[in-house]
Amino acid sequence: MNRVLTVFLVCFSFLHINSQDFDGKKLLEKAISYHDPYSNWDFFNADFVVNMVSPNRPKRKSKIKINLPSALFRLEVHQNDNILISKLEGEKCYLEFNGKSDLTDEIKAKYNLNCKRAIYFRDYYTYLYGLPMKLKDLGAIVDPLVGEKKIDEKEFWVLKVTYDESVGKDTWYFLFDKKTFALKRYQFFHNELKNDGEYIILEDELVVGGIKMPKNRSWFLNSNNKFLGIDMLSIE
Repeated sequence: MNRVLTVFLVCFSFLHINSQDFDGKKLLEKAISYHDPYSNWDFFNADFVVNMVSPNRPKRKSKIKINLPSALFRLEVHQNDNILISKLEGEKCYLEFNGKSDLTDEIKAKYNLNCKRAIYFRDYYTYLYGLPMKLKDLGAIVDPLVGEKKIDEKEFWVLKVTYDESVGKDTWYFLFDKKTFALKRYQFFHNELKNDGEYIILEDELVVGGIKMPKNRSWFLNSNNKFLGIDMLSIE
């Protein structure tokens, strides 16, 4: 990628900013008001496409449908001339490979096509494209202290979020534009002392189902800034 990357270290400055008026929950509410100004997320029902480009890997095109009121998720992946479809509808799970639903164990194993994987992708895409609204889910622990960070002359508010052990063990930091409260970057760690995990840079926006979503999402390793890939959002 033709860009100069700034090392994205965890050296946030956390502080009390008149905590009665502006704390972590207030920051989150402002960010949600920016991304979901008409409170559409709980009724989200839309289709979108994610094209993923990664070094030394074939391009992957994913057509995604999320219908939260109907508990419906559909993922159609195009890669290497194959089409893999996973669909969750309530408790029901449907799988297809190149138009066939009667799948052999060999096909399922070779292409990692199974219901457990379908649930993983449902949660994955719903979480990432549902940010920052998903930070209000049960189990999310929003730090009351608001942080600040400056990167490439741009200033951000920083929100730290951890999770109840029944939900997850990672530690997340979300960076919001200081003026608009738009989500611009985030970073997660499995173990902060090891500086593992990844950081993600968000660029441009696309409105999908009334939600302002990041158009481009670039992934990097925390440990050495290695570029992992970019997800490019579109609507067909």
